[in-house]
Amino acid sequence: MAATHRPVPAPHTPLRICHAAQGLPDVTPAAAGADALESRLTRIKQAGFDAVLIPAPWLLPAGAHSLAPVDADLSALGNRTEPITQRLSRLSEAAAAQDLKLMVRVRFDRVSVDASAGTAPPGWYRAHPEDPARDPRLPVSDWGLMALQDNPPAGFAASWGARLLRWTDAGVSGFLFDAPQCLPAHSWQELLAPLRQHTVPPACLAWTPGLNPQQLEALRDAGFDGVFSSLPWWDYKSAWLAEEAARLARVAPILASVSALDAVTGAGSRTDHRSAWTAAFTARGWVADETDIDPPGPAEDVNQWLGAQPLPTGPPHVLAGRDGRATLVLRDAADDATAILALNPADAAPALLDWDAVASSLPAGDILPHREGDAVALDADALPAAGCAVLSVAPMPPVRESSRHPGPRTEGGAGLRIAIESISPAVDDGAHPVKCVVHERITVQADLLMDGHDRIAAELRWRAADEPEWRRAPLRLLANDRWQASFRPRRIGPHEFQVAAWFDVWQTYHHDLDVKHQAGLDVRLEVAEGAQLLREADKRAGRQTSASDSVATIKRVLKALPGALTDAAPTDEQIALLLGPELARAMHELDAHPFESVTAVRYPIWVDRPQAAHGAWYELFPRSQAQEPGRHGTFDDVIERLPDIREMGFDVLYLPPIHPIGLRNRKGPNNSLTAGPDDVGSPYAIGSVDGGHDAIEPKLGTLEDFLRLVGAAQGHGMEVALDFAIQCSPDHPWLQAHPDWFSWRPDGSLRYAENPPKKYQDIVNVSFYGGPPRRARKLALWRALRDVVLFWVEHGVRIFRVDNPHTKPLPFWQWLIAEVHGQHPDVLFLSEAFTRPKMMYRLAKVGFTQSYTYFTWRNDRAELQSYLEEISRPPPADFFRPHFFVNTPDINPLFLQTSGRAGFLIRAALAAMGSGLWGMYSGFELCEAAPVPGKEEYLDSEKYELRPRDWHQPGNIRAEITRLNQIRRANPALQTHRGLTAIPSGNDRVLAFVKATPGLGNVVLTVVSLDPFHPQTAHLDPPLWLFADPGAQQLAAEDLLTDSRDTWRGATRAVTLSPDQPYRIWRLSLNG
Repeated sequence: MAATHRPVPAPHTPLRICHAAQGLPDVTPAAAGADALESRLTRIKQAGFDAVLIPAPWLLPAGAHSLAPVDADLSALGNRTEPITQRLSRLSEAAAAQDLKLMVRVRFDRVSVDASAGTAPPGWYRAHPEDPARDPRLPVSDWGLMALQDNPPAGFAASWGARLLRWTDAGVSGFLFDAPQCLPAHSWQELLAPLRQHTVPPACLAWTPGLNPQQLEALRDAGFDGVFSSLPWWDYKSAWLAEEAARLARVAPILASVSALDAVTGAGSRTDHRSAWTAAFTARGWVADETDIDPPGPAEDVNQWLGAQPLPTGPPHVLAGRDGRATLVLRDAADDATAILALNPADAAPALLDWDAVASSLPAGDILPHREGDAVALDADALPAAGCAVLSVAPMPPVRESSRHPGPRTEGGAGLRIAIESISPAVDDGAHPVKCVVHERITVQADLLMDGHDRIAAELRWRAADEPEWRRAPLRLLANDRWQASFRPRRIGPHEFQVAAWFDVWQTYHHDLDVKHQAGLDVRLEVAEGAQLLREADKRAGRQTSASDSVATIKRVLKALPGALTDAAPTDEQIALLLGPELARAMHELDAHPFESVTAVRYPIWVDRPQAAHGAWYELFPRSQAQEPGRHGTFDDVIERLPDIREMGFDVLYLPPIHPIGLRNRKGPNNSLTAGPDDVGSPYAIGSVDGGHDAIEPKLGTLEDFLRLVGAAQGHGMEVALDFAIQCSPDHPWLQAHPDWFSWRPDGSLRYAENPPKKYQDIVNVSFYGGPPRRARKLALWRALRDVVLFWVEHGVRIFRVDNPHTKPLPFWQWLIAEVHGQHPDVLFLSEAFTRPKMMYRLAKVGFTQSYTYFTWRNDRAELQSYLEEISRPPPADFFRPHFFVNTPDINPLFLQTSGRAGFLIRAALAAMGSGLWGMYSGFELCEAAPVPGKEEYLDSEKYELRPRDWHQPGNIRAEITRLNQIRRANPALQTHRGLTAIPSGNDRVLAFVKATPGLGNVVLTVVSLDPFHPQTAHLDPPLWLFADPGAQQLAAEDLLTDSRDTWRGATRAVTLSPDQPYRIWRLSLNG
């Protein structure tokens, strides 16, 4: 009979499964264990679980060491047997009485050698050639068993499907299948089909820990509802957990168990809290051991957390902790929040939370503890031994207003007594903003100078531009009058800072009193002076409630001091009170700031979201994505390709212009001047009767189709970037509506776009300024172009690649970007300006977020090293973010034309490891390089024709690109253009460099051969000096390509590189 009493799971509710590894006792009316069963199930429910998992209660052989059955249709009942469905029906009813689902663990790849004919019909299983009990190579769990044939026999899937359907009718709500690799996907589909037709379909889960990538790939179409990670074997820091999650997610939603299903747990054993929280945090459901349901086990706390907020949805992002640092696991959560699980990998020592390392991965917002008690557990950004904490980044609104605050206050000329000089970071002394991302540490330094030997106090004042009050951080003296403080902005948009310094009366007094007291001098007068300073501070405080603690401290010290100058020497207790840190803090709070000097400039900071500093871009032409040769591709064809692109690790999909293409002067194949009726033309010739820059080429689809693409990309963890090309075809609607926006020649003809000697007959350019004598800006045109950007922003686009911005006026770009940022500070602009270096830098200063670079043409070690060092250090690093594209539709680099597959690997490694931003134009992964003879252009360029491809054709480098992007995602040092240090390689054909986060929480060494034809050897000295640890004698080196580990000591190491493997990558640490 069909069971109707089973609890129905809520949609998207995480499974919370308690594993009763030894099963549940009999519940027949005569059984003595009925009360014990009810008590167990009650405790499980009270701990927050919604399901209980048991091994299949079928008939096992005597002394069984595994779940392999003798008879899968019978269950033991005392000294006799009964149909297993009767046993399952009673257990499911008992579970349902506590609002629990019953789930059953099933394994049918093994059966007992004595299995019944109904369980193992002839020919289904094969026995070991010898008795396993006499073969020491076989585990005891294989003794006395037969194994399923490699090719499942006819009727196997149907037989098991029918059996499990009967169990479902008996009330079973789910199945966990051991060894799912024993059946191919089509057999699983056949087996599970009848279960899917049930009134209440059971959950069908696969136990997948330990399966290799090929085995997981074979299960993609099996139809499971969930698969399991290998969490029980994780060391709380290795990157493979996230890499495995990416593979598992392609099969089914991920679940996690705190231990192996067959792990032996005693009555007193408890699961490590780290394992429990990781299971719940990284998966869509978790399995806990029954031994953990009672405190101090973690189950109840974990289940309360799972029920308190929506489950995190994004893939787990693991930032591994090394050298005494905590591991941080990040996941996207509801309402644009990010959830963080902090784990201490060490069992016997505390671990620091390295926010410098993780900053590049955090969205805007406040970092808050996610459950009561975590704030205490963190203990000043440290985790206790074997500790863990759950936090979240609560979103904060972007900054939308420019600063309207009055200028800095000084005390007239007196304020100049203290000089403030050499502020850093600053771009052109504050004329342009320094760029950073949210949560990135901004370290401010300044020289502070004052006459005499009196002490200076100073503070850094910073705020978002729409905040009325300053946030403050004290500056600390470094050396040689250089002072420093830092802050971390939490919101996107404009910020500002200034430095203030003043004569520190109390610290000057404190120093003098301490020196004289230590020298044994008479300090009675000094004590009286101190009392006078305290009374003045008390008077200044007045009735300030915010300073009540400081006032109380001052009054307490005053009470202990003599009321007037006396002949009695002050006591040691009185001196200690005057020199105490508590009094120093109180006097600092109530300081009058005499001779205060404030920087005349408020130094601007522009704070971006993390994607401004790191991302992997993939460029494609939508019209070439059709699978059928000759058919014009659509946005739906692009949607079909998204999983493939995301699997390679790209997070930005960049589309060249998607607007209507003009007919007049349309270009033909290979930029020919004659186009046939079926030629598609250049997408940069924007505008036709179908519209202009705010319209879509009809052959690609509709606006609704585009919005569906944007949504689909977001579902795959990607953003869509659009090309903003201020170019018009002669058919653009603006030519009819606004002819004054264009340049006309004396004969009345249009001035076509030119880059002498090149001429673009299918494109005309707008004119930004009027003619003489006023040459006023054409404001209507400027606004129309701004409105084009805002139109696409309102339709979900937040990234724009701007075509040739250096050929348009700088004031226009500064105005347009400010206008857009005034409404949408999260919008990013990539400058495609292959031009003079100072112009590229100026474009960055006026507002461009990122920029193409000269990387494309840097091939030798010396020029590559020089360029990498230049753009990774201030001043350029403070405002210029390099984007390393390995190729573009316009640029087929000479190096790639002649270097073969090895050259593509070399350039991919240099780009992916050298900058936080890198990109490729589709076809690079296929090593496409056929040129127009003598030019850096592609033969049969996709700019002028359709170019369908086989994206998996032999010789591709997809796997290598995927691995490079995995390495980038797991290592914060690779998510920025900063932190690069060149390393001597002993070979001019090999480039070696280290990238490191501040504080060296993440250090990655990359060695790349620049020779695509011959083997090369580098000679490297382990960079022990980088870690600034005088006692360090060795480094732990993790090979990120082979997943092997080694210990590097002082000797020079020879690293051999070949055209087949022209690069090596290691993560370095002191202790691993």
